[in-house]
Amino acid sequence: MENQIKQKLNRELNGSQEKLPIKIVQFGGGNFMRGFTDYVIDKLNKEAEFNAGIVNVQPTPNGSVHKLEEQDNLYTLFTRGIKKGEIHDDKQVISAIQKSINPYANYDEFLALAKEEELEFVFSNTTETGIAYDETETSYEGPHRNFPAKVAVLLYERFKHFNGATDKGLRIIPCELIEDNAFALRDIIVKYAQLWDLEADFVQWITQNNYFHNTLVDRIVPGYPKDDAESYEDQLDYEDKMMVVSECFLLFVIQEAGNLNERIPFNKINEQILVVDDIHPYRLRKVRILNGGHTLMLAPAVLSGKETVKESIDDAFIGKFLSETIFNEVNPTLGLDENELKDFAEEVFDRFRNPFIKHYQASIALYFVSKFKVRVLPSLLGYVEINKKLPLNLTFSLASLIRFYQGSFGEKSLPINDEEAIVAKFKEIWANGEYDKVAELSLSETTFWGTDLTQVEGLKEAVVKALSEIDNNGVETAYNNFIQSYS
Repeated sequence: MENQIKQKLNRELNGSQEKLPIKIVQFGGGNFMRGFTDYVIDKLNKEAEFNAGIVNVQPTPNGSVHKLEEQDNLYTLFTRGIKKGEIHDDKQVISAIQKSINPYANYDEFLALAKEEELEFVFSNTTETGIAYDETETSYEGPHRNFPAKVAVLLYERFKHFNGATDKGLRIIPCELIEDNAFALRDIIVKYAQLWDLEADFVQWITQNNYFHNTLVDRIVPGYPKDDAESYEDQLDYEDKMMVVSECFLLFVIQEAGNLNERIPFNKINEQILVVDDIHPYRLRKVRILNGGHTLMLAPAVLSGKETVKESIDDAFIGKFLSETIFNEVNPTLGLDENELKDFAEEVFDRFRNPFIKHYQASIALYFVSKFKVRVLPSLLGYVEINKKLPLNLTFSLASLIRFYQGSFGEKSLPINDEEAIVAKFKEIWANGEYDKVAELSLSETTFWGTDLTQVEGLKEAVVKALSEIDNNGVETAYNNFIQSYS
């Protein structure tokens, strides 16, 4: 198609002219939703005859749903990454979105969605700040800027139109990254109903005839490839200004409510979508293995001169250190099925090796101490409680973190990026010079860890040993000597 003007992507050109019934209202049509939820619905339509159309509602006044409308709500999704050690590089046109609405310009069109006979689901991703109560939204009259207020209006209009029919409630499936996201959204909707003095029957209908599904979502969706757009455009015989790039990995965990699997045939598509009674163990798994994996290898990797996650996991020493730590010290503390944990960890390692995503260790180092406290320290303490001994790899990781906050290693400055108080405290600690004193002051600093780690038997002595080895022998030899001293 070189030197030829391409036609803009549209349904006639793509052969996607079938009209699907509106079953889903979606708040937020950004990169993540188009690479995650819309991809899932599109796959359900094409492989499981779900036959569900999406209406995409612009969540903020400054959105860009008009750009999707200009392409008949079509866009290309490039899925790139590694699965089970093999590189996958695919592309497809996503056609599930039937219409995009800007409620700030076409409010009546938004309100009319409540009357859709087959409407059943609400999906959303309005960022972590989207599920919040805005006390200034004192009037029922819209359009509202606040996302929960919009949902409250949609539900009330539906309640009125169908005379409170018990079978016309919706299933609310938010994808915002906060804990118990659906319950938080539900509570704010009820709060608006009460603020606006709507009838008590409506409040009862919200809680009794609508289903609120907490979720855990996980997929890296970098979005439009602005730094490499030309190479993607060259793969298309049409113009697409809304194309999206995503990794292969996808995890969608949804808390059960009202036999969800009977309404959406997730089991008919080959994706990691789990409908479970309790979502919290899966959140724990993600935090400890995925996020914890990034965090526990950060300091040893940076002290070894590694700059990216891929470079780190591909390194013989760091890659082995990470996998042994996860399999031998983290997974046994989680109380979940061993095979599920193994499979999840291997998928995580594939993600870390993704050649299409450059993830710098320096970016993970942001608020390193607080990340270690939440993501890694519970595994260390859990291991000690279960086994009555130290997890040596996690202990070495902790010692490496303390060494990291000294600020430099050899002639290289380290990418410290934390709260000023934490950086200043570590500077004060390292001014003592002696490893014994550094270990004692670091581990006993409860503002770092929320507890006094010198109370963990043998931990201070082990950290002293690791710190000395790191400075005298370099990270890999230090680790081997440290492990050998406990064998």
